[in-house]
Amino acid sequence: MRRALKILVLQAAAGLVWAPASARADSWVAPFAGIDFGSTANTNGRGAYGVDIGGMGAGIVGGEVDFGWIPHFFGDTGTFGSNYELNLHGNVIVGIPIGGQHGAGIRPYATAGAGWTRTSIGNINNLPPIKSDGPAFNLGAGAMGFFNDHVGLRGDVRYFRDFHNNAGANQFNLDLGGLHFWRATVGVVFR
Repeated sequence: MRRALKILVLQAAAGLVWAPASARADSWVAPFAGIDFGSTANTNGRGAYGVDIGGMGAGIVGGEVDFGWIPHFFGDTGTFGSNYELNLHGNVIVGIPIGGQHGAGIRPYATAGAGWTRTSIGNINNLPPIKSDGPAFNLGAGAMGFFNDHVGLRGDVRYFRDFHNNAGANQFNLDLGGLHFWRATVGVVFR
């Protein structure tokens, strides 16, 4: 299963890198901060940080890489030790550039993707850390608003959920896992 996921992620990355680029391509880097909510696995309202890197050609479909980190995901350090949630996802993004791809304008969008999520709980009563790695997906929507050709603001809300392989060693059967949460973020976007 891990090999199949790695191959899928590598193929998607290669497709983004070697895809023909339009002369009017729109690309961005968007560092963000926000909060998580809607999860039974943690006390909601924990800070979330990360960056989205993406781009679109002259059309309305593009791709992006979402890297997010939520320190103290499961609770305070005193109760749960050093703990966090980390995700790295490749997403398809569909958005309409109202006002064009240059100058001031707004781009509402929807996004969906899959990737890898890691959770870790450590340093509780000198026990070794408990880590969980696995495939996950996300769905979301948001908007990017630009003040000029290069700088704007971005906000979005995304739902994250992990998968579990409940089949034997030689089978592949993904089921929805127990880790799920929402993440709301805002940030600056540079294109």
